[in-house]
Amino acid sequence: MGALPSRSVCPHDCASVCPVELELTEDGKLARLRGSRVNSYTEGVICAKVARYDQRLHHPERLMEPLLRVGPKGSGQFRPISWDEALDRTAEGLRAAAAQWGAEAVWPYYYAGTMGLVQRDGINRLRHVLGYSQTEETICIGFSDPGWKAGVGGKRGVDAREMVQSDLVIFWGCNAVHTQVQLMNWATKARRMRGAPLVVVDPYRNATAEKADIHLMPRPGTDGALACAVMHVMFAEGLADRAYMAAHTDDPRALEAHLESRTPAWAAAITGLEAAEIIDFARLYGRTKRSYLRLGYGFTRQRNGSAAMHAVSCLPAVSGAWAHPGGGALYSGSGLFPLDTTLIEGKDVADPTVRKINQISFGRALTGDSEALAGGPPVKALLIQNTNPMVVCPETDRVRAGMAREDLFTVVHEQFMTETAAMADIVLPATMFLEHDDIYKAGGHTYLQVAKAVMPAPGQCRSNHAVICALAERLGARHPGFSLSAWALIEATLAASKLPPAGEILESGGLDGVPADFNDAHFLNGFPNASGRFRFRAEWEGPMAGQMPALPDHLALIEEADARYPFRLVAAPARNFLNSTFSETPGSIGAEGRPQVLIRPDEAAALGILDGALVHLTSRRGEIAIHARLFEGLPKGVVVVESLWPNAAFPGGKGINTLTGADPGPPLGGGAFHDNAVAIRPHDHGKLC
Repeated sequence: MGALPSRSVCPHDCASVCPVELELTEDGKLARLRGSRVNSYTEGVICAKVARYDQRLHHPERLMEPLLRVGPKGSGQFRPISWDEALDRTAEGLRAAAAQWGAEAVWPYYYAGTMGLVQRDGINRLRHVLGYSQTEETICIGFSDPGWKAGVGGKRGVDAREMVQSDLVIFWGCNAVHTQVQLMNWATKARRMRGAPLVVVDPYRNATAEKADIHLMPRPGTDGALACAVMHVMFAEGLADRAYMAAHTDDPRALEAHLESRTPAWAAAITGLEAAEIIDFARLYGRTKRSYLRLGYGFTRQRNGSAAMHAVSCLPAVSGAWAHPGGGALYSGSGLFPLDTTLIEGKDVADPTVRKINQISFGRALTGDSEALAGGPPVKALLIQNTNPMVVCPETDRVRAGMAREDLFTVVHEQFMTETAAMADIVLPATMFLEHDDIYKAGGHTYLQVAKAVMPAPGQCRSNHAVICALAERLGARHPGFSLSAWALIEATLAASKLPPAGEILESGGLDGVPADFNDAHFLNGFPNASGRFRFRAEWEGPMAGQMPALPDHLALIEEADARYPFRLVAAPARNFLNSTFSETPGSIGAEGRPQVLIRPDEAAALGILDGALVHLTSRRGEIAIHARLFEGLPKGVVVVESLWPNAAFPGGKGINTLTGADPGPPLGGGAFHDNAVAIRPHDHGKLC
């Protein structure tokens, strides 16, 4: 049979939000998926996990009908029910919880299983209309956003395609091979066209570091110290662009004075790098004006992550790289399109007095922690879309205990029987991105995109938007957004945002938002903040802002190793999973093998640990069993687990987030997933944890 070509947008939790081309067989099956060859950012490139999307779309274990729990929570015992019964039971469960405990006892919980604004954020419309508990969205950007905004302001930077004009490319805390493969395409072009070396700053020799010309391997949580020492050298050796700073920054004199004591020797003691490494990098960076700095999320997922992001983002302001083609920095470009999502999210009826629960405090909130509950009632009902908290939230033991409560009514709208879905009272089958309409912004590139369904939903699967609207009808929730189709919502949102109509954007393959004027694109006409200048003096906001440094610095807030927990753990992203997505596909499982902890051979030998042996990792939160893999590319005292594997994939059934903490970090309460002190010991051949 011949293949029928079409196109769409990859929706998954990734900065790329790739435009994709696909081929469907005549009977409607996905035959092939690849990156768009006409989009000037993607250029046909797609990650391997998405290239295998047929394995997800047509997976034999995909949920196809609504289910009602008939056994204990977590047992996986369900029976099929009709959609009407499922929606009626869901509405009654939410209504009963609100009637007895108040509307705040209902917590709609979601995140970025899709980056589509209609299918992801529409749950907020139901939340706001009915007064359900709100959510502090801290699980991903709770540190990185305030760190970037403290200096630059808005969430935009230099277009990644400008790397072809760069003489130096730096990936800082960004394992692009695993998480944003298009960046490697552009870095390779810079190397080929201009001889630009690639520098990777990351605490272990991952797949991106393997391809680097220079790899700086600081201890996790010490990036701010490294950045400060680099700026110290630039000031001391005349590599700082004083004319640029005088015209475009707030207080370079105070910064220089502050950094006088932040020497390479000072930073070496903190980071574990050699002072000479720091000096060489500072000279390379300071002398190369066309230097492109791509900042990732990884190095910010520490308790001092916001301070680290601010410190690193200061580098192109000191060097003056912003003023040059191919120079400057990018953290996220999602601010290029300030969409008016009032209709999608029901912002016009949001009540700011409704309590907000921190997203990372999921387990604590469900187990009755008064601080996590923010002064409100216990959580008595959950409506979950687009996330898998049993795997992705910190403090898994608490999450499991909370979700096992028999007095907690839980509805999960999902594509597979995840560990979260298995804890639900009602499970609803969800569509995938090729089966519904949506609109997408991106962090890694400059395009606003829309996509229409290219195939019908299988079985009884329904979109998030359809489910939210059906529940609104049963619950008596009134808002114009509930009466519109997904496509009509997209059209109305674009009109309110004074942007071209959806059909035009769809036909053109996306709306490119890169500023036409170089001076606008590089902030030479002003940075997107109230002062118009890059702010070395950070203006921190949030409940924990008082803990933040006024000028860029190393903030000593990380969970330091000690005698009891002598290692620092980084819970890094795996190449073939995206959070917990793709952990069900055979291709991704086969490529990853099994959960492993990377440990230096000398440190393993000292502990009597052999390659491939079963070991135990313990933190202040819990303990897991995992197999060891001896690995040279680590600083002393650091171990790495590339995950997120399901809990069930680990011996003993406890996954990596059993070890991670939910203590909120300043200034806004972000989640410190890469900031954990742990102990490691050989398996004693007794009972698994």
